[in-house]
Amino acid sequence: MIDGIKSINFEPFILSFKLATITTIILFILALPLSWWLSQTKSKFKPYIEALSSLPIVLPPSVLGFYILVTLSDNSPVGHFFSQHFNIELVFTFLGLVIASCLYSMPFMVQPLQSGFESLNKSMLEASYISGKSRLTTLLRVALPNIKPSLLTALVVTFAHTVGEFGVVLMVGGSIPGETKVASVAIYEMVETMDYKSAHIYSGIMLLLSFLVLLAVYIFNAKEKKLRI
Repeated sequence: MIDGIKSINFEPFILSFKLATITTIILFILALPLSWWLSQTKSKFKPYIEALSSLPIVLPPSVLGFYILVTLSDNSPVGHFFSQHFNIELVFTFLGLVIASCLYSMPFMVQPLQSGFESLNKSMLEASYISGKSRLTTLLRVALPNIKPSLLTALVVTFAHTVGEFGVVLMVGGSIPGETKVASVAIYEMVETMDYKSAHIYSGIMLLLSFLVLLAVYIFNAKEKKLRI
């Protein structure tokens, strides 16, 4: 077992964690104002925005991956624009993986934040506005500090979901060592080549890390509930 661990190539894991970290940071920046708006607005467009942002949850990864692949390819206006003007290829590159992961993991950041904001005491927000605080200040200094469990859940679940994603990243990024070959893709290739020993080790590491991450979230949320009682 020790020899098996020593022979592990940790590059796919490092790449997975790098992808998950970048995706989580980008999604937090993008989803924070969106979640806040969804929690506060009474716009008739709200159900449409919610449905659109939640679509990756119910859409098969192969379908989403296909449309992202088509959109980012050189044959599309988006891919052609980046290729011609910036000499940037979006398909089968790490940048393409980041874009695909942001689209696929969006609801896992938006929904917990939105639920947290909607659970806030409205009088607390109104008091902030009455005291002269702007919407941005109220969001950052009043609302956000009071939804710590939801915030942690959003960050951790988004990170873990991105680490474990397979279908979308395989279609958009392929399996280029050091560039797009993340841990989930590496495990898939091991199973294909019947290297079950390595697949067991890689899968075991992923299983352990996922369990520890989720356990930490539940322990933190339980402590937060006790403090509020």
